[in-house]
Amino acid sequence: MKTEYFFLLAICFIVPFILSFSRNLDFYKYPLRLVLSIGLPFVMFVAWDMIVTARGHWNFNSEYVIGIKVYNLPLEEVFFFIIIPFCGNFTWESVKYLMRKKK
Repeated sequence: MKTEYFFLLAICFIVPFILSFSRNLDFYKYPLRLVLSIGLPFVMFVAWDMIVTARGHWNFNSEYVIGIKVYNLPLEEVFFFIIIPFCGNFTWESVKYLMRKKK
């Protein structure tokens, strides 16, 4: 299934994205922190992926990606480095909220 990786990322993203707008969370209160926590790993790991795939150290199975490429990376791989840090930030803010509520 060519859309498997894409759908997996979409499932990981949709619930945290919707819930991130809750007024109880401080998720968007510090936008620079959010941008840096997504942007820095994005630049570092996309560059790493581009280098190692160009050198042939690893590749992506065309049976599981939709085929759109950004440089030599599947679109899903680029999205991965945005969505997963976003979900990590959401989880962190959720835990902070629950700890405040518990006190």
